[in-house]
Amino acid sequence: MGASEKVYDVVIIGAGPAGLTASIYASRALLDYVTIEQASIGGQTVLTSDIDNYPGLPKTTGFDLADAMKGHAESLGATIVLDNVSSITRNEEDSLFEVTTSSERYVAKAVIAATGATPRHAGFEGEEEFYGRGVSYCGTCDGMFYRGKLVYVIGGGNTALEEAIFLTRFADKVIICVRKDHVRAQASLLQEAEANEKIEFRYLTSITKVEGEQLLTSVTLRNNETGEETIAEHDAGSFGVFVFTGHVPMTELLGDMVELSPTGAVITDERMATKTPGLYCAGDLREKPLRQIVTATADGAIAATAVSAYLGHPVEG
Repeated sequence: MGASEKVYDVVIIGAGPAGLTASIYASRALLDYVTIEQASIGGQTVLTSDIDNYPGLPKTTGFDLADAMKGHAESLGATIVLDNVSSITRNEEDSLFEVTTSSERYVAKAVIAATGATPRHAGFEGEEEFYGRGVSYCGTCDGMFYRGKLVYVIGGGNTALEEAIFLTRFADKVIICVRKDHVRAQASLLQEAEANEKIEFRYLTSITKVEGEQLLTSVTLRNNETGEETIAEHDAGSFGVFVFTGHVPMTELLGDMVELSPTGAVITDERMATKTPGLYCAGDLREKPLRQIVTATADGAIAATAVSAYLGHPVEG
């Protein structure tokens, strides 16, 4: 590092709910920082058409919520740079981090990684096109919009069955499509799902295609044993497809600086600290029982407060 090169207190990577909240708390702690986002400010939140479970803001949209968070952070002095981060390294001699982007190099005493996680997609035709318009990856987020309707659930693990059971609070019928002849979920979950009169299992079944205009109108089901495909037609907007095939935490930039769980998520302590001093993770890339906007914002607040303490500037309550 050159003698005149600027050293930030912290570089925040990611401007989704976790990163934006970390920015807000970093500002309140009077830290010198920069926030870098390589996609869109707000993260996956901006792709969600309706949000009804964020405290204090019922019936808002993902765009409006993300825009409000961005405005809050910027009102406190946040600098948000749109750029692609290519590497993160730590110098063992001076304990400083170097964050390299497509156009710049940032040096900092600490890093908060809030790069998120992407839902693992099932791969059927129309999945990307109808995301947010009939295809969803979050029952807690979107279940209430299918009150009295039909829901298809893709997956055979614990999450798929848990979410299917949850969705019966709203939907009149939930069809669980399991690509194999058995589920991978715990026996107790399977027993609970099988006892629910609203749930129907279809084993050896995959969804290969969804179609519609503004909203879905049909789903194509394939029998994985015979290869036969059938098309189920429905009224527009009368059904939805929920994909629960897991999440893919975006941890590539962190390399061996972090320890990963069996699911590929970053293991942190309760202060969001990783095994590398000065490196913190917040939001959906870390191992956690619930991935929601509200838990991401909590992570961001904790991480920024922990960084302040790490740098010798603890923040009171």
